[in-house]
Amino acid sequence: KPFSTEELKLRLDNILRRTGLFTDKIRNEIFSIGFFIFDFHNQILKSQNEEKHLTKKEAQVLLMLCQHKNQLVRREVALKSIWGADDYFMGRSMDVYIAKLRSYLKADESISIINVHGTGFKLEVPEN
Repeated sequence: KPFSTEELKLRLDNILRRTGLFTDKIRNEIFSIGFFIFDFHNQILKSQNEEKHLTKKEAQVLLMLCQHKNQLVRREVALKSIWGADDYFMGRSMDVYIAKLRSYLKADESISIINVHGTGFKLEVPEN
């Protein structure tokens, strides 16, 4: 039966995270996004002017986008990995979180979260 290797990897990561075998790797992840600093463990998005505390889901969505910076994140893979299901209502919920993240990141005009119609999302950050 055909399967997506990307989805398999995300499912395995999710299982390892739930069992506690993956937490040290993720806890130490701090990302630079334009002039923002994203601390996943503490669920904080910092800029020079402010510090925004993210919800758990906002942090999980932003983590997935950061781990795949400038790459396409398939919608169904993100939904199954973060929400555990790929249905209409979960998809609408994810759209709300993407909109919130866009509003948090709008201060840096070089950053954008792009919708790839019918496929997924892409966090576009200029390479330094």
